[in-house]
Amino acid sequence: MSTSDSRRQQRPVRKDAARRHTDPRSQIPPWLPRAMVLAVWTVAAFGIAWWMFVQLQGLLLLLLISLFLALALEPAVNWLNRRRWPRGPATGAVMLAAFGVLVLFLTVLGSMLVGQVVSFVEELPAMTRAALRWVNGTFNTSFSPTTLLSELSGVSGFVEQYASSVAGNVVGAGSTVLALLFNGLTVALFTFYLCADGPRFRRAICSVLPPRTQREVLRAWEIAIHKTGGYIYSRALLALICAAAHYVALTVLDVPFAFALALWVGVLSQFIPTVGTYIGGALPVLVALIEGPWPALWILVFITVYQQFENYVLQPRITAKTLDMHPAVAFASVLAGAAILGAPGALLALPVGASLQTFLSLYIRRYKVEEHPLLDDLDPETDEEPDVPTAPAAVPESGSDTDGK
Repeated sequence: MSTSDSRRQQRPVRKDAARRHTDPRSQIPPWLPRAMVLAVWTVAAFGIAWWMFVQLQGLLLLLLISLFLALALEPAVNWLNRRRWPRGPATGAVMLAAFGVLVLFLTVLGSMLVGQVVSFVEELPAMTRAALRWVNGTFNTSFSPTTLLSELSGVSGFVEQYASSVAGNVVGAGSTVLALLFNGLTVALFTFYLCADGPRFRRAICSVLPPRTQREVLRAWEIAIHKTGGYIYSRALLALICAAAHYVALTVLDVPFAFALALWVGVLSQFIPTVGTYIGGALPVLVALIEGPWPALWILVFITVYQQFENYVLQPRITAKTLDMHPAVAFASVLAGAAILGAPGALLALPVGASLQTFLSLYIRRYKVEEHPLLDDLDPETDEEPDVPTAPAAVPESGSDTDGK
């Protein structure tokens, strides 16, 4: 084949290749590279933000606790500020008062715990002899305290090993205490600045927002202050009433450490809704059981009756304007908060839930509810169900066959 023939055969191939190269459908869209770069930057930014969130999770939790405490203290600080107190000294006075109450609570409970341990150690020989008498009489054995001590001497090695392990963990316990002290000082510092410089802090936030958004943010902040402060003060009042009632009952039944036990029940019952009274009441029942079964039984009856009195008489009247939440919703909120943030989440759950409920109620449109038997309660006098209205007869459509029948 000649050279001219080969060139003649290759020319159409070059034209087809050039045609395919210039075909717009085979070209890369101009927006695709920019979209790929934007996607890569978005994924990288999200990864960096998530890494920073994980690294700063402890600090963010401390800031959240500080914000909650600042919201809870601000009503008292505002009350002092309206009476010519500067916000700095007013915040310091309120924080010192709250810290004093916390120290008193821990001191009283600590003294009760030490006293119970000492009493238990003093009663241990008599309890051991009584237990041995019961075992010997029931199972026809002949154990004696000296025999029991000789049998227990074989486990002394395990006791020494456990003691050495506890001594080895002293350094770890000391570091944990130092970490708790540092976190407490950090929370106190942030709380002081958030509360003392509250107006300046809110002004700085609103300065970067449009006017309409400023109004919504300030409204949400006001609701949060009202609900959080109301939650703390209403719970404090309920705790005071609960502690006083249990102190009277424990004193009448001659249960030791009545003041400390009443304070324990009063505080614990108000920050764990619905079941807090029973959880806090377990300790007074156990202490009363040392005195005998009847005092423990009467304490259990009193705790149960007081819980019903508080749920249906006291709490609706005290928390009607501060924290109007159904007990089941409140208990579920505490469980959800504990699952998300642990103990701090359980403490923050109720005021956060009440604030969200009030804030959303301002924007949820409500309608008139139609009458229906499922929406009516039973008659309290006759305990009979209301009459069920019959369904209206179907109206035939115009032009149907029933018109002529």
